Amino acid sequence: MNAPDAFALTRTAGATLTEQLAGQFAERIRQRLLAPGARLPSVRDCARRHGVSPHTVVAAYDQLLAQGLVEARRQRGFFVREGGRGPYGATSGPTLAAEATSPVRVAPVDATALIRGMFHGVSHLPAPGLGTLPPDWLDLPLLASALRRVLTHGDSALALQYGQPAGDSRLREALATKLTDFGVRAQASQIVTATGATHALDIVSRALLSPGDAVLVDEPGWAVEYARLTQLGMRLLPVPRGADGPDLNVMATLAREHRPRMYVTVSVLHNPTGHSLSLADAHQVLKLAEAHDFRIVEDDTYAHLAPNHLPRLAALDGLQRTLYVSGFSKILTPSWRVGYVAAPPSLVERLIDVKLLSTLTTPAVLEQAVAHCLEQGSLRRHAERVTTRLDAARHRSVQLALAHGCRFVAPPQGLFGWVDTGVDTEALAQTLLDQGWLLAPGHLFHATRRPSTLMRINFATSQDARFWQALDAACRASSKQQVQ
Repeated sequence: MNAPDAFALTRTAGATLTEQLAGQFAERIRQRLLAPGARLPSVRDCARRHGVSPHTVVAAYDQLLAQGLVEARRQRGFFVREGGRGPYGATSGPTLAAEATSPVRVAPVDATALIRGMFHGVSHLPAPGLGTLPPDWLDLPLLASALRRVLTHGDSALALQYGQPAGDSRLREALATKLTDFGVRAQASQIVTATGATHALDIVSRALLSPGDAVLVDEPGWAVEYARLTQLGMRLLPVPRGADGPDLNVMATLAREHRPRMYVTVSVLHNPTGHSLSLADAHQVLKLAEAHDFRIVEDDTYAHLAPNHLPRLAALDGLQRTLYVSGFSKILTPSWRVGYVAAPPSLVERLIDVKLLSTLTTPAVLEQAVAHCLEQGSLRRHAERVTTRLDAARHRSVQLALAHGCRFVAPPQGLFGWVDTGVDTEALAQTLLDQGWLLAPGHLFHATRRPSTLMRINFATSQDARFWQALDAACRASSKQQVQ
């Protein structure tokens, strides 16, 4: 398969081949699609991949060295700079290698790499590393109808003024009703809306934590959450995530030794494994939280893609020690940015104060449009259609993955699959990116940078046989290089 035009070199261009090659690498570094610490392809491999001479590659890498974007390591190759002058003159922090029982102070420096790829788009091809449903799976007429209904039959002043500090009251009432489907009992007064679930998590962190506090996190987990907490000055305590939940022995040890203030977790359809918390482990987690006096923040972002009956910590706890966070980017549309947190009554005013300082209020028009979708049952019907389609996509993606030599290290469930390729997926991601395929390599899902043969796939965007053929070829080439 040929590389997409975005990384094609041409001898008829206004710039030399060296300048084109250096410019393409420089742009990827600046967009963080090549993260600090990432290894550039070897001179020979890069020359072969782009159909140029090794001399051209060496000259291009020399230009990147001169710009301060990469560094040469003796007998190892060229690497994107981790410290000192980086893209646009910025500096980047070091990574830490830490033991399981030691707090992690520095999150992965490449936490934004995948997000930038998702936002900028690498090509016209499906993106197996995408974190959301593809646009053609979403229901634009449903969204348009909901907005039109709010603007023509609702309070037209909503579009001309700030929303309510806690969030639109109509949406909060609808959410209180919806939460009963998951066994979570909350009054509308216990709910505070946000501009997406990520913002809700940020509100909670800023309201309840102080720099230097220790926070328990699942590992593997989502690198953005690691980076966000670290940016706030928190110490991360990674807890290995298994099929039924966190490793309770490790959690108990970390809680005893580091006195964490909070545990942030995805109970249902965990990202990236797809695991869901068992009822027995849920009870044990709550007992540990009570014994060691830490709060639990439950991120239920994938609630609409999962069976309602799966255990939620907030349901078992009755929102006493837990805070429940969710949103609608994974089911309605990422662009509306409507999320929320349900919290113990004693914390609500504190959360509202932090929200007011960060965004003032949230857009009432969009919140009422979501409320309309909830009230009319259109969101429920849409979710049923999506889950049916996702089941079929998952089946096809699994068959393709297995046929091309991959294996699943967790039973395929929900939106994501956790796949073992047998080769280093960080290097694999760069190779596939050159061909237009966006991957989510395994190192993005660890609190400290480490080599990984795993990757996360989005079942909705991994049904193209061409991707698995390209992946298979790249894996074989990588394995051959390792043997040589």
